Amino acid sequence: MTGETERFRARRRRLPGRPAVLGERDFRWFFVGYATSLVGSSMAPVAVAFAVLGDGGGGTELGWVMAARILPIVLVMLFGGVVADRLGSRRVMLAADVLRCAVQGVFAVLLLTGHARLWAMVALVAVWGLGEGVFLPSLGALVPALVRREERLPDANTLLGLARSVSTVAGPALAGVITAGYGPGAVLVIDAVTYGVGALALARLSVAPPGVKATAGAGAGDREDSMLADLRKGWSAFRSRRWLWVTTVQMGLFNLLVWAPFLVLGPLTAQRELGGARAWGLVMGVYGVGAVLGGLLMLGRRPGRPLAVATVATLGWALPSASLAAGLPLGWTVAAALVAGSGSAVCGSLYESTLQRWVPAEVLARVTAFGGLGAFVLGPLGLAAAGPLADRVGVAAVLAFGAGWQLLAAAAVLAVRAVRCRGWDGDGEPGAGAGAVEPVRSAAGAG
Repeated sequence: MTGETERFRARRRRLPGRPAVLGERDFRWFFVGYATSLVGSSMAPVAVAFAVLGDGGGGTELGWVMAARILPIVLVMLFGGVVADRLGSRRVMLAADVLRCAVQGVFAVLLLTGHARLWAMVALVAVWGLGEGVFLPSLGALVPALVRREERLPDANTLLGLARSVSTVAGPALAGVITAGYGPGAVLVIDAVTYGVGALALARLSVAPPGVKATAGAGAGDREDSMLADLRKGWSAFRSRRWLWVTTVQMGLFNLLVWAPFLVLGPLTAQRELGGARAWGLVMGVYGVGAVLGGLLMLGRRPGRPLAVATVATLGWALPSASLAAGLPLGWTVAAALVAGSGSAVCGSLYESTLQRWVPAEVLARVTAFGGLGAFVLGPLGLAAAGPLADRVGVAAVLAFGAGWQLLAAAAVLAVRAVRCRGWDGDGEPGAGAGAVEPVRSAAGAG
């Protein structure tokens, strides 16, 4: 009897439980708040789109509103990284959530009272974009400070990626139902509340700023020079890491040549050949399901060469474009989207964990900002150019080029030793000094 009890206990110990990182108080609070705000954030674009269309706008007006949100993100991202490194990521993120809560609340009131006009929508989504632009660099810098044990960092990033993936599947569906029943204003009320929940969670964190720089007594010129100096230091930290700028270039060209054409020409191909909007919705929904599955797969796993595995995972992004270019049936494109979604989760989790492991905490937000800017700055150009280019050379040719580029780019990145050999404990940066590869230790205990 005793032997059976011991064997039962041993089996229970081997069964996977909840990730240990959820036992970290600060991370648990942040995860709940962030996941809640993500659901609202993924609902809001649907509501905004129908608000514009309901006010008599068309494609042009909707494009203005979409651009008004994206442009501020790109413009203020570097500034957000500098401010986060100077004041602390938690403070900046808290301010951003409060700002976005207020913006969505005002937007909701205008919609519910029938006073929302196009100029007001453009102005509000621009302020919304400003909040996102300063929030994003701070996010990457905050996570290592929430995790006391370094080996839990990959699970922390995987859980955050899972929250993003689930929200992209659930949020638009909920928004569609609520908009149809109660109007877009009700969705934005919910979004404002979720930002408030995120702000409350951030307010409960006990993490101290990693290194706040004193600026008291400095004149305006001194502060300006200091900010420019901070940007230069962030750029130096970014470009001195070959694995970092190589993977950033890869992602920037991916967004230009692969993902932007896929987002523009995919719906067009679905409309012509696969059955219309329902088919495209299925493809993108399964992509989200794949991201969830990829995140679940990564929980508890810590591959010895994370960047190599992440780069291999990017090969999956070639498959949906290749399937559409080849004119394959819908089932093949859905399967390709599943693989691509899984690869996106694996790549995102491992890349973020490597970045947080090997970039010093005092410059992490700035380096994250440079990486984000490099990855996304060419995306709008790809979105604008995909249609005219397809008119000249054909939809299939543009999609096929993107698929081929992704395969070649992944092979080229894997050929770089700094990427291929980068591990958790060193290697991969030939000729770099100790300062360039100094591992990051968790700053949670310092608080």
